[in-house]
Amino acid sequence: MTFQKLVIGASMAIGVSALATVPAQAGTLTGATIGGTAASDYLVYDVQGSSTKLVDKPSANDVQKVLDGDAAHPTGNVELRASSEGAGFDFSKNTTLTGQIGGKSIILSSLTATDWFSTASGLSTTYGANNFANTWFNQFYDAAGLATNESAIKLAQKLPTYTPSSFLRQQAFNTFFNINGFQRSSDPNISYVNQNDITGEIKIGLAGHLNLKDYYAPLLGTSGNFLKDGFQASEVVKVTYNDKTDFLYSFSATASGLTNNSGPGADEKSHSGNYEVSIKGVPPVAVPEPSIILGLLGVASVFATQRTFKKASI
Repeated sequence: MTFQKLVIGASMAIGVSALATVPAQAGTLTGATIGGTAASDYLVYDVQGSSTKLVDKPSANDVQKVLDGDAAHPTGNVELRASSEGAGFDFSKNTTLTGQIGGKSIILSSLTATDWFSTASGLSTTYGANNFANTWFNQFYDAAGLATNESAIKLAQKLPTYTPSSFLRQQAFNTFFNINGFQRSSDPNISYVNQNDITGEIKIGLAGHLNLKDYYAPLLGTSGNFLKDGFQASEVVKVTYNDKTDFLYSFSATASGLTNNSGPGADEKSHSGNYEVSIKGVPPVAVPEPSIILGLLGVASVFATQRTFKKASI
């Protein structure tokens, strides 16, 4: 009897210990759906070999499929507000990607003019305004290498050497605005949405150019010569999760191993970079493995049998 009690006690201890150490079940985004005020303005790119391939008439399953990768193995992407570079683009509308991760809802969205240019008194497209457009652009300006090339820019433009940096930044801001740079940075290509099931951290992959100079230099003409070769910048994604909204972007990419060779803007250079951004998420609730539950039930049945034996011996 003493030996049986020791075995049962040990079994209970092992079962409870295993229950405490079972990792939570989380992983990737599920139930992906497209919405927003421009719900039809999106594209889905699957992977074929080392290329991304445009999916014709994508279904909900196609959207879900291409989001299941990670930084090391992207499996395509979903481009939100895909017509942002076209003529007559309505900058007041957005396209969203909604789903569940770790039991909570998450919304990823393209950006609108209101997101970029809002100030305390309304919308302002002026350089120096206190809004997200200015905050982001100053970082973009530095990442593009323009800050380090200001002397060469002054020389090329025949400007006085005492011309302040703020003047050059204002010029660059206005030029970027005029080539619809903010619209071009508002259509994120979502390649994955994953969650660490221990810390709760949510990582989002944004497909873009590994060398953004390839994209912007032709749009800027001679000014494109002052861009740093190999400079990196992602598009911006608006993320709403757990009652909080963030604008996420990155100026550092890793090689995705993919290039885009089909669909609008196919240049065999886009989708070559993977930009990973993250937010602090809520750790999902741990779910015991079925085998552990069965083990605990087995221990419980031993106790029930012991009680039956005791009653029978009275």
